[in-house]
Amino acid sequence: MNEQYRAPAPGYLRYLKLRIERAEQAARKHEAMPHQALDRSLIAAIPVFASLSGEEIDRVLSGAHSARYAKDAEIFSQGEEAGHFFLLLDGHIRVVQTSSEGHQVVARYINRGELFGIAVAMGRGTYPASAVAAVDCVALSWPNSAWADLQSGVPGFGANAYQTIGTRLHETQERVMAMSSEQVEQRIAHAILRLVTQSGRKTGDGIEVDFPITRQDIAEMTGTTLHTVSRLLSAWEDEGLVRGGRQKVTVTDAHGLMLVAENRRKR
Repeated sequence: MNEQYRAPAPGYLRYLKLRIERAEQAARKHEAMPHQALDRSLIAAIPVFASLSGEEIDRVLSGAHSARYAKDAEIFSQGEEAGHFFLLLDGHIRVVQTSSEGHQVVARYINRGELFGIAVAMGRGTYPASAVAAVDCVALSWPNSAWADLQSGVPGFGANAYQTIGTRLHETQERVMAMSSEQVEQRIAHAILRLVTQSGRKTGDGIEVDFPITRQDIAEMTGTTLHTVSRLLSAWEDEGLVRGGRQKVTVTDAHGLMLVAENRRKR
């Protein structure tokens, strides 16, 4: 489980969604909706804001817009001009890259409290991948023109953004190394363990990936085929390591799956 982020209370999320609905209604009537209507205590619970003062949080929010995205909605597409950057308040986002031959790869998942679409921080003019809502999502967005002001006026926000970039670069390097040095069984086990660590939800059976994920998604994350993922997950279900379902994966024996990932399981 991700210990750095504590999900806000359901009441806060209902309040946030209500405010967004009202903002959308106001927009249709060409009326302005104050950004400070977003509950400061909800935003302050997110790590990117944890070190900021109330005044700094208000400064960050003053340039933000909030929006809801339905499941499977594309928030932005690969190659699109990058005009905004985002912070995910609720839900999960699938980051998908498409090769020139049309082959799709799930690069990563964005979880609650994470920045995404920060092409401006990398000096890019376009988004390097597409962002698709894996479930219904709520996010804040800022125009790229706000980036420089946030960097100079709210250093803590900028520091977190660059830490995010560093973390993702490290993840990419690890993934490249895994593709070249690990067996497919290890790659799949590592991918599932990473998902439940970052986005796990405890259930009566074990730890479930807390958003819909298909075997095809796992295949794209690990550079293998749907057939291989299906074969291995079925074998691991028989061994009691995982439990599957329709767009669900639950780890029932984390230690056993870790032994598979580290290639230390007795044959």
